[in-house]
Amino acid sequence: IGFVFQTYALFPHMDVWDNVTYGPKVRAWHKERSERIGREMLEMVRLYERADAFPNELSGGMMQRVALSRALATGSRLLLLDEPLGALDAKIRLELRNELRRLVKDLELTAIHVTHDQGEAMAISDRIAVMRKGKILQIGSPQELYMNPQHLFVANFIGESNFLEGH
Repeated sequence: IGFVFQTYALFPHMDVWDNVTYGPKVRAWHKERSERIGREMLEMVRLYERADAFPNELSGGMMQRVALSRALATGSRLLLLDEPLGALDAKIRLELRNELRRLVKDLELTAIHVTHDQGEAMAISDRIAVMRKGKILQIGSPQELYMNPQHLFVANFIGESNFLEGH
């Protein structure tokens, strides 16, 4: 299981390369395997040329891509993403959410992505669970939730709704 935090949680004293290869090193994988995986992960997120940079030298989008690479470098098949795009500006957020969806699909991973951003959830999800006060109200595809909400809260949360109360 790989976990990607909202706040990146990169090791500030380690460069990008050491952050990404940390998991394979801790698992005592052979040096060649760790290096191959580190290179593949950084090339996948288009950051191989920044392997010697430290986190404080990177943009927010770059740091989040390093965090994603670090989670994937351990061979994780399940990603837990806790508001991974929440700290990014709007333009980078849109770019990274598309890249995140592509990576998850290309690598055939399962990802649980927690977000309060309905547009983000609708754009990147195959299935969405809408929760309120710790309870799941409805689970379905983005289209199912939008076209056939089972609760007033789901309709209001997912779509742009106008509600008319009548007596």
